[in-house]
Amino acid sequence: MTQLRDYLHTAVPAPLMDAGVKVVHLHNYIAKIDSEFKTQWYDDIDTPLLYIRIQIGEATCSALIDCGTTRNYMSQDFMVRFGLGPHVRRKSQPTQVTLADGHMHKSIDRCIDVVPVYFAPHASEAVSFDILDTKFDMILGMSWLRSEDRLANFYHRTVHVRDRNGVLVPCTVPPPHPSISCHVVSAASIRASIIRDDIEEMRVCFLHALPPQDIPSTNSPPDPRITELLDAYGDVFETPHGVVPDRPIRHEIILEDGVVPPRGCINRMSEEELSVLRAQLDDLLEKSWIRPSSSPYSDPVLFVRKKKKELRLCIDYRKLNTQTIKNAGPLPRIDDLLERLGGAKFFSKLDLKSGYHQLEIRQEDRYKTAFKTRYGHFEWLVMPFGLTNAPATFQAAMTTEFRHMLDRFVLIYLDDILVYSRSLDEHVEHLRSVLERLRQAKYEANRDKCEFARQELEYLGHYVTPQGIHPLADKIEAIRVWPEPTNTTGVRSFMGLAGYYQRFITGYSRIAAPMMRLQSPKVSFVFDDDARRSFQALKTAMLMAPVLSIYDPTLPMRVTTDASGYGIGAVLEQHDDDDCHPVEYFSHKVPPINSLDDARKELLAFVMALKRWRHFLLGCCRFTWVTDNNPLTYYKTQDTESGTKMKPSSARHPQTDGQTERAHQTAQMMLCTLIHPDQKDWVDRLPDIEFAYNTLLHPAISITPFELHHGGRKGRIFADLLLPRTADIDVASSPASVQKYRELLAQARANMQKAQVCMQQQANRHCVPCPIRAGDLVWVSAEEFALERDVSRKLLPKWFGPWPVTSAAGDEPDGPSFVINIPPHLTVHPVFHASKLATYTPFKSDDFPGRRSQDPPSMDGHQEVHRVITDRKYGSKPRQYKVTFKACDPDNTRWISGTNLKASAQLIYAHYE
Repeated sequence: MTQLRDYLHTAVPAPLMDAGVKVVHLHNYIAKIDSEFKTQWYDDIDTPLLYIRIQIGEATCSALIDCGTTRNYMSQDFMVRFGLGPHVRRKSQPTQVTLADGHMHKSIDRCIDVVPVYFAPHASEAVSFDILDTKFDMILGMSWLRSEDRLANFYHRTVHVRDRNGVLVPCTVPPPHPSISCHVVSAASIRASIIRDDIEEMRVCFLHALPPQDIPSTNSPPDPRITELLDAYGDVFETPHGVVPDRPIRHEIILEDGVVPPRGCINRMSEEELSVLRAQLDDLLEKSWIRPSSSPYSDPVLFVRKKKKELRLCIDYRKLNTQTIKNAGPLPRIDDLLERLGGAKFFSKLDLKSGYHQLEIRQEDRYKTAFKTRYGHFEWLVMPFGLTNAPATFQAAMTTEFRHMLDRFVLIYLDDILVYSRSLDEHVEHLRSVLERLRQAKYEANRDKCEFARQELEYLGHYVTPQGIHPLADKIEAIRVWPEPTNTTGVRSFMGLAGYYQRFITGYSRIAAPMMRLQSPKVSFVFDDDARRSFQALKTAMLMAPVLSIYDPTLPMRVTTDASGYGIGAVLEQHDDDDCHPVEYFSHKVPPINSLDDARKELLAFVMALKRWRHFLLGCCRFTWVTDNNPLTYYKTQDTESGTKMKPSSARHPQTDGQTERAHQTAQMMLCTLIHPDQKDWVDRLPDIEFAYNTLLHPAISITPFELHHGGRKGRIFADLLLPRTADIDVASSPASVQKYRELLAQARANMQKAQVCMQQQANRHCVPCPIRAGDLVWVSAEEFALERDVSRKLLPKWFGPWPVTSAAGDEPDGPSFVINIPPHLTVHPVFHASKLATYTPFKSDDFPGRRSQDPPSMDGHQEVHRVITDRKYGSKPRQYKVTFKACDPDNTRWISGTNLKASAQLIYAHYE
């Protein structure tokens, strides 16, 4: 029944149709599980095992009846789980255990004496057990069966014991298996009931629609090839033990300068914790993972409960972590990993056994991991849990081992290795490659936590199927039962979990806006009706969360955007042979959006969607944009309808629209006097600048732009508001207004023409025609070229060249830009503005013989070696080589070291040697 409950809990919610569900198959499954549970069948055992139910204190378990065992055994997990550690004692003489195949097992040196065991309500006795690492809770052997007070019948599967009155009573108690009442309902009806909140209590299990007969079931037994493969690599699943193999990556602990070694105190522990501590220390010493230490470092130990109520030994390394220099090694993004699974249909997940403990600590850093306990001072030889850089080190080790497989058919997040393939045949080969790599690197995997050749599995908080991904059921359940927050911390915790799955929720920002407002420390916490509705709406949205398709680069994409007064929203979809399926939802709250018109809101939504899904859409040949705002087509035809001409301009000389640039220059000067020092309010000051500019007397037209535009004197706005004035009876369409506007326009044109003549005379006072023509030799400004590293521009020539002019660039025959025939090794665009050029005047006589060439350095950051002239060596210093460089003067030689020559020109170095 436990297996059935696990199956029903993890099953994927799917729409149910009356024709797609056959309840008889569910009953058969229940009967099958019930039968297997009662007889305890195992895949590798041909005979059913005989169990009895016993009770020790308040703990109830199943005990295996084994007539081939000479002694009684109790598992170490059961002993720890139910707090029997204080009753454990060490034997003076360890016991050797011989298995049925004759092999000698490890010696047993711990036991529990006279434990009161109840076999029936009035039948109890004291039994002694040896502590054995086994998967059975209890094993009762011949030391218990040989008494005449026990009667075991393996044929009828019964065991009788005598109670305190001497009467034989049965002690074989079958496990309870209550009947299950099955009611199949549709998904739509149960969703409606949840929304109406008219269900007080219910237990719901989701059923899969039965697949067609030609599609293999996801719950079918594994392929025989997988079984053979796992048997062939059985050594990969052994328990790690002993010294860690030599690996290319070891964990390093690099501390800040001048730190003092932390020294913690020994925490007081309960009897249960002391028992577990002794067992853990013995196990770690036996595996050679820790050793006694005399280090000045000493961090305390503590225990944390696992999900199964077991105690986990932890070291409190918080003080050491604060002194450690952090490793910036990255962990992969979970969404990036999930997006690689598009098109995959078969998955296998491998989990390393004590993964951190399979990496070694650098020898000079081991003393820094020392910890103190009641039973001694120890230090780690392998990487423990709790160190600040441990995840980065482990991820780097995994990436190094599987680098050539990553993103091809392997994904790795710490110790979780996922193998994915498009077909089963391909999956077998991929899995073989991974297991072979684990064997070569001597990593050990945990067989109990691995899953092989599955079409559905859990991975990194999501449930992955060939159809897509969706949140885990326990995560949705955690959100559903989350209590109403009572403070800001509670709101942040809830929003942290809900925000992790926001990609599954349509309009997440709009729904969560009231809750997000409560996360700010500047807002007083008041959980009002809006916040309460947002809280419940998020819960309902998670219950209705759809299955998102996994991104597939081979399918066409569609981006749908929308905007409102609350924010923007978008959805990325991909179209297969049937329909469009959502890949991801996106929403964002933008407070300033209310000040924009509808067209700009929709355009902003599209821009933000492009930024969000840039990694999907960049390089895509074509995708579809869907929006409900038709005026956006105006932006595509704006330049055509307005008659705007697009003129190209050369770099750093955008002189195609001088009037606009002059207006911008004036606006910049005015902004300098108004904006704050942080320069974050310049946008808010633009209306003030516009008002001041339009009401100021313009020197070119001798009137204000506002007056010219409106046909009247509107410059003294404030005076008109404060002082009474006669009403202006002229309207814009009156003959007087028209005549006045024509006079102002004629006056403005005359003033502009006069200003242009003055500006032309002033600009041409020192201006001469461009003397450069095609075929001339010119110098090019050194500012146009990039420099090598560690080279100061101050000490370089101001001009490089001379080089010939090929032709003029642009519409004007005389420039102002020219195409220069620069050397081919210079990776720079050959078009230069005339202001960056200077005519070359050759010398009448060679006054400076032997002058080096003025060729600039290479644009790619280094010069390419042409040949080696000679070499030299002084004493023990490295050998140096005299070389020349390509595209440079042959007399421009330089001495470089052999290391630099080999790195930059390996063939030339080998030929010379």
